[in-house]
Amino acid sequence: MPVVSVINYKGGVGKTTITANLGAELAWRGRNVLLLDLDAQASLTFSFIQPEQWKQKFEQSGTIKSWFESFQDGSPIPLDSLIFQPEEVAGRLRYLRVIYSNSKPPGTGELHLLASHLGLINVDLELATSLGGASLSQAKANFLKVHSRLRDGLVPLANKYDVILIDCPPNFNIVTKNAIVASELILVPAKPDYLSTMGIDYLMRQLRQLVDDYNEYARSDSRDEAHSIDPKIMGVVFTMIQLYGGSPISAQRPYIDQIRRLDVPVFDSYIRENKTFFADAPEYGIPVVLQRAGNMTQSNVIGEVESLVSEFEGKIT
Repeated sequence: MPVVSVINYKGGVGKTTITANLGAELAWRGRNVLLLDLDAQASLTFSFIQPEQWKQKFEQSGTIKSWFESFQDGSPIPLDSLIFQPEEVAGRLRYLRVIYSNSKPPGTGELHLLASHLGLINVDLELATSLGGASLSQAKANFLKVHSRLRDGLVPLANKYDVILIDCPPNFNIVTKNAIVASELILVPAKPDYLSTMGIDYLMRQLRQLVDDYNEYARSDSRDEAHSIDPKIMGVVFTMIQLYGGSPISAQRPYIDQIRRLDVPVFDSYIRENKTFFADAPEYGIPVVLQRAGNMTQSNVIGEVESLVSEFEGKIT
């Protein structure tokens, strides 16, 4: 069960769009997928359910915020008690399977979601208060305990899902570090421009520092090496590509080359810019990859997402 964190320090790079479409297409291909929304903006959550539904069913006690807070209350709740199946995308998958039942039969994969909360930012402050200790050894133990919380919570789900995708916030706070510690792989969406790519090198250094610190503390812990982590950089996937003659425009190519020179893996697949198609999808709760293309441009966008998912699958198998 690979756990993949999707992260970039810069917002607005298509991180949530990539996560939603990866999950939807993987489910269509027969994999059981869990999407975990750790971003306080809750964009992934609202890509599958309407704000009114979230407010009625999930706001009070049905989000990842509720789960983190249950530890502060001293009565941890099971993570899987908060997971649900978004109705719109489930219905769409069933519909498509009927439509294509006479051709190559698709699998019976499902997409599940663990919703975020607009107040998740406050959880990070609460977690920070748990990091202290009366001695160095106690401080190290608390560091491991706090940063391992999500990793430990996902253990009972190991046999239920084929892949877990975590939509991380655009920062490196304790909640984000929980995602990294829980992950085997890191996926970095990026728009090929100055602001979106300049932080990738810094992100890589922050990741290495977290891994080094965590494993140093783990070596002094009673659980020793079994507790160590080693998340791998799956690669950078470029989004919002502007094409000319079938290739990225000249203004974007230098930033793509810049990332390649960092010796960071880069996906061959990319996603072109189409603000209307992607922006309208959350209103219906169905990612674009599961929608019917209305024109050639939309068909090309869907094809690019499908290519990305195929490349993604090749990296997790």
